[in-house]
Amino acid sequence: MNAPTTWTNPEHRRSVLWVVTLAAIAIVFDGYDLVVYGTVLPTLLDDPSQLGELSPGTAGALGSYALIGMMIGAFIAGSFGDRVGRRRMMLMNIVWFSIGMGATALAPNVATFGILRCLTGIGIGGLVATVGALVAEFAPTSKRNLFNAIVYSGVPFGGVVAAVMALLLADHIGWRGLFWVGALPLVTLLPLAWLKMPESPQWLVSRGRVDEAQAIGNRTGIPVDLAPQPAGDRAQQVEKVGFAALASRRFLVPTLLLGTMSFAGLLLTYGLNTWLPQIMESAGFDAKGSLSFLLVLNGGAIVGGLIAARLADRRGPQRIVATSFCLATFALVCLTLGFPLPVLLAAVAVAGTGTIGTQVLIYGYVSNFYPTSARAAGVAWCAGFGRLGGIVGPVIGGLLIGAGVSSSSAFYIFAGIALAGAAATMLVPHDRREVAKPVTETQLAAAE
Repeated sequence: MNAPTTWTNPEHRRSVLWVVTLAAIAIVFDGYDLVVYGTVLPTLLDDPSQLGELSPGTAGALGSYALIGMMIGAFIAGSFGDRVGRRRMMLMNIVWFSIGMGATALAPNVATFGILRCLTGIGIGGLVATVGALVAEFAPTSKRNLFNAIVYSGVPFGGVVAAVMALLLADHIGWRGLFWVGALPLVTLLPLAWLKMPESPQWLVSRGRVDEAQAIGNRTGIPVDLAPQPAGDRAQQVEKVGFAALASRRFLVPTLLLGTMSFAGLLLTYGLNTWLPQIMESAGFDAKGSLSFLLVLNGGAIVGGLIAARLADRRGPQRIVATSFCLATFALVCLTLGFPLPVLLAAVAVAGTGTIGTQVLIYGYVSNFYPTSARAAGVAWCAGFGRLGGIVGPVIGGLLIGAGVSSSSAFYIFAGIALAGAAATMLVPHDRREVAKPVTETQLAAAE
């Protein structure tokens, strides 16, 4: 099923921009949830009256509970998203994680806090796995990597929001107030998504619901491709739906490698976002100064990730993702060399591009790699298996901090993981499907 390379009419453009905007806002709260825990962690460690006594090791485990939930949610979305549709999964996950964030704000003790973090993560993981498939099926091919980057840049942007709110409001609303902010999508985003987000016509056609797809196309201006699939081996493989397609001979090796890339990317993302303030505080910076590093990390991810996504649309995502991992390696090593503060901040910004920004690119790479019948499962596998890395990241940080290991050693470990991610990226076999090819300069010019 061939997607258009550019806009077919103004209504098409308007409808897709609504979908991209709503998906990006939803993902902002994934990033907010990711970083808000890191911003409140020093308070929870220093003040036992909040939830009880909390050691660095226990704090690292608590940071991982949400990621366990995200992994479960991603696999649930992968199991059902290719069967029940993109819109329904999107709405259900917005409700789930909003209620979970509000409930976490009321947690009376460490155990309840951990359980609620895990339950909230189910909704967030399902959301992350769904929006990649959603955007890939709405966006013109010449803008797929860019739009995926815009949507998934909601993760670092949410991190920026969390860091700014912690700097400005933590003294006034406390850590519980910061978690209440995460419940706002229930009364703000959900009504908009209900009204403005259509089901994917491409998904409807893949399920044989052609009349519904055409009705949505007529209402929104989104083109509906009703061309039959080519005969032969490809047609037989596309008949497999969801995780069954990922296990086929064609996709098995790429799926394992893409999962490894996401493992490395999310380990770096969650490890740094959870522990960077604490690492920098132990290196001699005050509390607000250490939070500023978190702000720069996520800001660098936004700017660098969008630039890299534009390059990925022109040159293909594989080389750009590998290069971005290598940038992370270089930047993390620079953080160990005792440079002046401006250079350290620049290195943190580049590290944000190479870690969080790289994960943004990976989601775009994966969502465009698979056919419609396996797209949600592919993104879910990437997000779900990758969450294992996200679970390991905070735990590694907690163990290192608890053992009194120097910040330089921690950064060297993270740099080695980034280098391994680059190696896995370069081993992914090229996919010869048309949708996976880089867009030509002529197509890009036509799309502008």
